[in-house]
Amino acid sequence: MLWSTLFIPTLRENPAEAEVASHQLLLRAGYIRQLSAGIYNYLLLAQRSFLKIQQIVREEMNAIGGQEMLLAVLNPAEVWQESGRWDLMGDNMFRLKDRAGRDLCLAMTHEEVMTVIARGELRSYKQLPQIWYQIQTKFRDEPRPKSGLLRVRQFIMKDSYTFDMDAAGLDAAYRKHHDAYCKIFDRCGLEYMVVEADSGAMGGSQSQEFTIASAAGEDLVVRCRNCGYAANLEKATSAATAPLAADPEGELAPEEFHTPGFKTIAELSGFTGLPESSQMKSLVMVATTGAGEKPVLIPVLIMVRGDHQLSETKLAAALGAKEVRAAQPHEIKEWFGAGAGSLGPVGVTKLRVLADLALQGRQNMITGANKDDYHLRHVTPDEDFKPEWFDLRQSVAGDACIQCGHPLETVKSIEIGHIFKLGYKYSESMGLRVLDEHGKEVTPIMGSYGIGIERILTCAVELFNDKDGICLPPSIAPFAAVITPANYKNPLQHEAADLLYKDCKHLGLDVLLDDRDERPGVKFKDADLIGVPYRVTIGKKLAEGKVEFVERRTRKSEDILLHDVPAHLQKALAAALVSSTAAKR
Repeated sequence: MLWSTLFIPTLRENPAEAEVASHQLLLRAGYIRQLSAGIYNYLLLAQRSFLKIQQIVREEMNAIGGQEMLLAVLNPAEVWQESGRWDLMGDNMFRLKDRAGRDLCLAMTHEEVMTVIARGELRSYKQLPQIWYQIQTKFRDEPRPKSGLLRVRQFIMKDSYTFDMDAAGLDAAYRKHHDAYCKIFDRCGLEYMVVEADSGAMGGSQSQEFTIASAAGEDLVVRCRNCGYAANLEKATSAATAPLAADPEGELAPEEFHTPGFKTIAELSGFTGLPESSQMKSLVMVATTGAGEKPVLIPVLIMVRGDHQLSETKLAAALGAKEVRAAQPHEIKEWFGAGAGSLGPVGVTKLRVLADLALQGRQNMITGANKDDYHLRHVTPDEDFKPEWFDLRQSVAGDACIQCGHPLETVKSIEIGHIFKLGYKYSESMGLRVLDEHGKEVTPIMGSYGIGIERILTCAVELFNDKDGICLPPSIAPFAAVITPANYKNPLQHEAADLLYKDCKHLGLDVLLDDRDERPGVKFKDADLIGVPYRVTIGKKLAEGKVEFVERRTRKSEDILLHDVPAHLQKALAAALVSSTAAKR
């Protein structure tokens, strides 16, 4: 393509509304333009990158037996009501009515629709396993769109779904997707982590996220650099650091003491002179269980170490709850007779009491007395109250890795892919049945697997940029190289540039010819800004039959013979692909 004929509206300054690097650079480089909050138009450069990403995804999905489909985005409410997610999705789902008043929605994902297809067409075990996938536009009514393409209301997603006869089949499908995702992200040139994750509204028994470490991320990942363990903050398990002070010795009886006005752990620590790790934090939570229109609300008392935070995800899993929330002040007063800040487990008999494992083996600690402005000292778990023990806390940096004992760290991250073992959540609730080899009717087991197409490009920009612009991996850059004659009006440079462009195109190389009547410095700046991986500059050294070959990311420059450029570019692109697929995750 010729630059002079293309629409590449570059900007010299960062737009005021853009905060993270990817948002700034994708706007400045002319990849995207905002239509409204969380809704973007993708211009030429973005679309070329997205098509390359999608082709990589297609190739790897097809390699594991995936069959591409394209499903309806406009869905009737009944389909989502069958699975129970019509209500569960809440305000995140775009909902509308047709002219007859029937409820519809814009699909956020397609588990339900895929299950409807399977239910209508699959009859026998001989038709399984199946891997179905699509690359489709999705919609989510994001309450706070921000950070460019990282939090949007309309996005492109590759989602795939597997149907198997048993858990062993699902395990195999899950491994196939895991390996395919690694190949996809390797080929896209990303540096990523595979982390244990919570399934959330998707449901299921196991899930993993593929993430990149980035200051622009909103998720936190706990990871061990020694053994490679990594998990989402809400899912991570670890060995807690030792308390800052030893517990008092002896078999001491609980003793009430006055704590006027001291309600928080920090205030209580200052008043008693003991560290927060010597206190027990009491949290009253309400779990929602059951199904249908009448959910069951169950209040529970949660005990964690004073310097720890509760993981609501772990709590919901421990209780088998659809969701959990903090109790309201009036509820706490009704159940305990005291306000928050003076609560404790001693004497509690009408509520389930759950305690985090970090409190096991502790003794003579401080907790609330269930009496305003009073606390108890010398409270020992399993003696003065009998809790149910679970891992309930959030891991923190400095905790010991449960696999190798090495200190853990926390990093901000951006999710680019997620794989789920759905189990029977959708096939059971939506009545998917097939006949097994004995003629018995059985329920297939399912998996779901997603990749954010825009997020691959966005994360590449977050990972690979400098003061001059974007440094994209060659495999997903809109162009692999740009041919830049310093003066295209010069007959010799014009002829050399056209010949080189023709030779590269003949070899199938995706090159851009900058034929604009601009100063060389302007051309160089634009090429750097939009992220073209290689630049071939045709200038004064043409008299010697040479041109300058520059690698965008490293700034490495070398003079090579003009007729060697196509082969040199081929070699550089092949080396970049090998380097990215061999990169350590």
